[in-house]
Amino acid sequence: MDARPVPPPIDRLWLDCRAATMADSTPYGIIEPAAIAVKDGHIVWIGPQRQLPPHVAANAKSVNRLNGKWVTPGLIDCHTHLVYAGNRAREFEMRLNGATYEEIARGGGGIMSTVNAVRSATQEELYRASAPRLQALQAEGVTSVEIKSGYGLDTANERKMLEVIRRLGQEFKVTVSPTFLGAHTLPPEYAGRADEYVRLVTEEMIPAFAAAHLASAVDVFCERIAFTRAQTETIFSTATRHGLRVKLHAEQLSDQDGCTLAARYNALSADHLEFASPAGVSAMADAGTVAVLLPGAFYFLKETHQPPIDRFRRAGIPMALATDCNPGTSPTTSPLLMMNLACILFGLTPAEALAGFTIHAAKALGMEMTVGSLEIGKMADFAIWEVDQLAELAYAMGGRPCRSVVKRGAIVF
Repeated sequence: MDARPVPPPIDRLWLDCRAATMADSTPYGIIEPAAIAVKDGHIVWIGPQRQLPPHVAANAKSVNRLNGKWVTPGLIDCHTHLVYAGNRAREFEMRLNGATYEEIARGGGGIMSTVNAVRSATQEELYRASAPRLQALQAEGVTSVEIKSGYGLDTANERKMLEVIRRLGQEFKVTVSPTFLGAHTLPPEYAGRADEYVRLVTEEMIPAFAAAHLASAVDVFCERIAFTRAQTETIFSTATRHGLRVKLHAEQLSDQDGCTLAARYNALSADHLEFASPAGVSAMADAGTVAVLLPGAFYFLKETHQPPIDRFRRAGIPMALATDCNPGTSPTTSPLLMMNLACILFGLTPAEALAGFTIHAAKALGMEMTVGSLEIGKMADFAIWEVDQLAELAYAMGGRPCRSVVKRGAIVF
């Protein structure tokens, strides 16, 4: 008689949980009670616990019972500037005394004050300043994060930032997606010579950083106080030739028609979007470009011109959310607070807010095939929450309901 093959053992089995898979068209994609089986860092079975195959349960090396806790995909923060030195509390005070963001920037403050701090910091100092921010994100359920450069603004200091970003990805159990944002603002040594600086970005920085695999995407701040649409297109063209995807800080302070440009280059995302036009929204929809909403900056700058949420909905554009963690306009490391602000300020539903930090954020990083939802074959990245209802994740300002974070099947928090 032929012996039946013995099923391979499961590394870890999670039972007695309620799962928000974010994997179908229903809000949250709920399974309860659910079972999740993990092997080699990936989900190999997920479904109603009563349907769990006996051989899966019998071959589990480890079993965790969650006593009714909620499990969601690990949160994904798809737009951050968390590698920086110093802070800009003084500018915060200036704004409260009447100064505008543009006035501060044109007076040498804003991004440039952080640039000076980053240029003065050693690589080790920059790492030590940034690591606690990544730890804080992880403690609130984040398993993947995008981190931008953009506070160096010369080849040596942009490389320093990108190397710190790479080190964070190596030393923390978080997937780090590095983005080169050399075109963040014009450095003072290039005052009046913006096109010359763009040539430095395109002829020296992008080729060098692409060759060293220090970045997977390129971003540009396309705005009146930053780079023009034509300069942005020059950078996008170069990035594309070097095999890098593009993203765009678009339409935050004014309509520069950045959305249509981003769509033309099949950008992963266009971010901020307070002044996105109907034509820009249509172009994004046609290109499959994700809208990344950043309510932290909207709130912190006391903006009043909201992004066109209803237009995004009608066009079927995925709406991602992110902390925009940065020292000047969104000094936060709380995705849950951003979910609350997105609901209160932009009118998102709690289900849309959670999708914004999971499946849609994954798409904004080009990672939707591996993370962002709880599905067979995807990485076993998830967060475990002690809440009664999923809406509590967006409801309780300052709440800390995250009980565990699982990365590739292993508990990391």
